[in-house]
Amino acid sequence: MADQSIQEARTPDAPTARPASGANGISRRALLGTAGATGLVLGAAGGAVGYTAAPAGATPLTAVGSGRAMFHGKHQPGITEGLQARGHLVAFDLVAGAGRKEAAALLRRWSVTAERLMAGEVAPHDDTGVARDAGPSSLTITFGFGHSFFGRTGLEKQRPAALEPLPDFSSDRLDKARSDGDLWVQIGADDALVAFHALRAIQKDAGSAARVRWQMNGFNRTPGATARPMTARNLMGQLDGTRNPKPADADFDQRIFVPAAGEPAWMANGSYAVVRRIRMLLDDWEKLALSAQEQVIGRRKADGAPLSGGDETTPMDLDKADAKGGYVVPLNAHARITRPDRNGGAAMLRRPFSYHDGIDVDGTPDAGLLFICWQADPLRGFVPVQRKLDRGDALSAYIRHEASGLFAVPGGAAEGEYVGQRLLEG
Repeated sequence: MADQSIQEARTPDAPTARPASGANGISRRALLGTAGATGLVLGAAGGAVGYTAAPAGATPLTAVGSGRAMFHGKHQPGITEGLQARGHLVAFDLVAGAGRKEAAALLRRWSVTAERLMAGEVAPHDDTGVARDAGPSSLTITFGFGHSFFGRTGLEKQRPAALEPLPDFSSDRLDKARSDGDLWVQIGADDALVAFHALRAIQKDAGSAARVRWQMNGFNRTPGATARPMTARNLMGQLDGTRNPKPADADFDQRIFVPAAGEPAWMANGSYAVVRRIRMLLDDWEKLALSAQEQVIGRRKADGAPLSGGDETTPMDLDKADAKGGYVVPLNAHARITRPDRNGGAAMLRRPFSYHDGIDVDGTPDAGLLFICWQADPLRGFVPVQRKLDRGDALSAYIRHEASGLFAVPGGAAEGEYVGQRLLEG
């Protein structure tokens, strides 16, 4: 859990936009472009007018509010972007009688809504006004299909082989009601109201075609809360993401995305998302001495450096021994077991959210990690690593897998196209 999660990456600087002219001041969209030296030029034409018309001289949005991800592209948004401060995961099941036609109409509605909200515009129907005054705030909305979707829509022949159900693991304590689903939506943003606004719009768009199966809420550190960009910490206090694959890696696309010539054709440039709700047994974890916690993980808690020495990015010396002849990094340390070179090169792009859903009746916190990992094939990414962890990870005594899902996430929609169109109309 601690060694393969994405590090924070933020939008680069861009020049400011010139305000739109007009007797009544500038539009909200033009205002978004005046975010200052750290802001973004939105530059998108067309669409609805924004929530408000700001008077000339209004205070521009901050860099957090002005960040914008693009809906159209080679890949769907929400995969390679940096960790967002707030997230919602929601699964839907098609209602009885709804099939391919209704699913296509739903994905068309969802795509229109996602494109507009990610641009900082109002929802196309009955906008609630929840995100009024805010910018796009790096909102991303990502859509995927579960194993059951293909039977409900008569598309069994198009179901990818990689979407076969995950095997059972001994650490699983899965709640079936909070697992799987026909359709999956991932929402992330750097503002909680922007994220909730998107969740509400997506739920309303489902209409009579689909009903919510389960929904989970998560969070990460807010951008700018640290003096410098750094690897995120999880609720155990560990730096979580030191060895995550990076887009600059030569084999990144090969590991994370289905190739353009891959099978099935509609999954070209897509990816597979494994979603796990992993509860952290924090009361037990926090009773451990610092040194014991570090032995479980294999890294120092303060800075993420391997116990074999160096700093966070120093390669781990798995053969280094202590004065008594034992391994400095224990054989069952989480960071040792999850290494790709110990799992046949298996790697996945982890992009999680933490969660806290209150206190149980016995006083224990219901808190942990909404684990989301991306890979070109889960049978070569998640599954071999989880099997290895299942056989002797020291961290297993302090976590519990309570929900699970696997979803096929098609490539990005081209201009004028909706997500999943190549599957549903191919």
